[in-house]
Amino acid sequence: MDAKIVVLPESLTSKIAAGEVVERPASILKELLENALDAGATDISIELEKGGCGSIKVVDNGEGIKHAEVPLAFERFATSKIYDFDDIYKVRSYGFRGEALPSIAAISRVEMVTRKRSSLSGTRVIIEAGQIKTMGHAGCPVGTSVLVSHIFDPVPVRKKFLKTEMTEQAYCMDVISRMALSHHEVRIKVAARGREILNIPATRDIPERISLVLGTDFKDGTIPVKGNKGSITLTGFASKPEYSRSSTKQIFFYVNKRFVRDYLLNHAVMTAYRHVIEAKRYPAAILFVDLPTEDVDVNVHPAKMEVRFRNPRSIYDIVAETMVSALSNIGPVVPEGKGRMMPEGYSQRVQEALKRYTISMGSGKLFFHRSVGDARETASIYAKIQDKGKDILQFQGLPEESDAEKEVTKKSLNFADLEYIGQIAGTYLVFSSTSALVLMDQHAAHERILFEKLKKRSPASGEKMIGQTLLIPEVVSLSPGEFATLLESIKIINDSGIEVELFGEKTVIMKSLPAMLSHVEPKALLCELLEEFSKTERSLGLEERKEKICALLACKGAVKANQKLSESEVEMLCRNLDATPFSSTCPHGRPVVISFNTGDLERMFKRK
Repeated sequence: MDAKIVVLPESLTSKIAAGEVVERPASILKELLENALDAGATDISIELEKGGCGSIKVVDNGEGIKHAEVPLAFERFATSKIYDFDDIYKVRSYGFRGEALPSIAAISRVEMVTRKRSSLSGTRVIIEAGQIKTMGHAGCPVGTSVLVSHIFDPVPVRKKFLKTEMTEQAYCMDVISRMALSHHEVRIKVAARGREILNIPATRDIPERISLVLGTDFKDGTIPVKGNKGSITLTGFASKPEYSRSSTKQIFFYVNKRFVRDYLLNHAVMTAYRHVIEAKRYPAAILFVDLPTEDVDVNVHPAKMEVRFRNPRSIYDIVAETMVSALSNIGPVVPEGKGRMMPEGYSQRVQEALKRYTISMGSGKLFFHRSVGDARETASIYAKIQDKGKDILQFQGLPEESDAEKEVTKKSLNFADLEYIGQIAGTYLVFSSTSALVLMDQHAAHERILFEKLKKRSPASGEKMIGQTLLIPEVVSLSPGEFATLLESIKIINDSGIEVELFGEKTVIMKSLPAMLSHVEPKALLCELLEEFSKTERSLGLEERKEKICALLACKGAVKANQKLSESEVEMLCRNLDATPFSSTCPHGRPVVISFNTGDLERMFKRK
């Protein structure tokens, strides 16, 4: 093939560059929102036509752009964020690559209207296929309005890869939600097909914003996470073990307020939850990592969705250790209270709905056939609505929760204080508290206790596992795959109290087992352990192998179903469980206890 080397024309290179930045309408929306936030906007309005496939309009009240600088904003590599190379590693803003607006303009029609506060008039510019068509002065409010239409018309082949309008709108809403979570001080309003679909007011703090964006159920199902290590700070919220998900969609990572997808952070979170939730279930989390700008490189991907840390080990450690510390303090909870109780969070959900409804009433809209005036009048109406909400609650016989009642709605369970009633099916232990019926899975409870004890006796902790020598050593023949797996893990297997020696090709001798597993068939235990190691498609790390061994030994050594326990054994089990971290679930993530308060029982018996 005789091909010449040529220099591509700018019209083509701009479209190629646009392909790296603009994947779909949601990519355009992301870049425009980041520009608005960089401009210091506190109020952002978004309009989507055909799910963003038709047009996207973003209006903000930020700083605006000077008239003379408007054409420069659409030049490649033009930016107000960096002036020399070292500035790249000190930028705390979102956009600085100088490619967003030029890339968007290369594959669409862009109309921008902008004005700075110090200017008497604004600027209106229209750009089509990367070329400025018209530009002049215009009257407009302070801030910037960008309307992007005819998306992908210059590159029609890209349109073929777009999904349905509703799917593309869902991608856009995901972008908006991610931005809203990290900037609670910004009001965001979204309209689609001519009607408002989202109105998120500015809030006092992140927890309130989480409730408005993801719902109170998400917030109620999480615990606060906070830690620091040197100049690195971690804050956020992580789900309780019982609130797991079927995918990782509700795991949000922010580095210096920038949403990122990062394998390191994801692995640290999953490591913390490894023996707390069930297999193939995932936690929900919103984590904010803040660190000096020079310690993180956000310029490794055109869409700026990936980052590179200078000290990745420190980041991993603070996330994993902080998450483990937070989760270890979670014990089983029992709903307290008697009689006709308001459903948990009912009052908050009513107030949230009222707040959403009230704040969505902008100036000039009618409220009960009355025009809403200034902010003071709006606040007055909001106060009246809140009072009405309280009246509604009282009318329905569902009194508001006082602060004291909120504190005692749920409390950590202390098993030693419960009254033991008996055993069901030789498997479940039945207890009674002052206002609840508690059922405990004896195997899951004992399994968690043994698992934590085994971890404490690992070689890393300096405590050696107590083993029991077999009267007759067991000779075990393995398949080539099993033998290879054993060779990788023989040291940590021996450290766990299972003494294994090589005995010829693909044959080993088992000389001892952990004392607590003296009743277990040695060969079956070793084969099952090797099978566990081979189940995963990737190579397991040292810590993961140790924990898999501990989990298997705990499962084999724990009391079984249909095993009768005496009252003294139950008492000992309860005392040990009270002193055990992560006591709400077994090492496989299954619940240790479930409970029914008196209200639940009354509903079951139709007494309510």
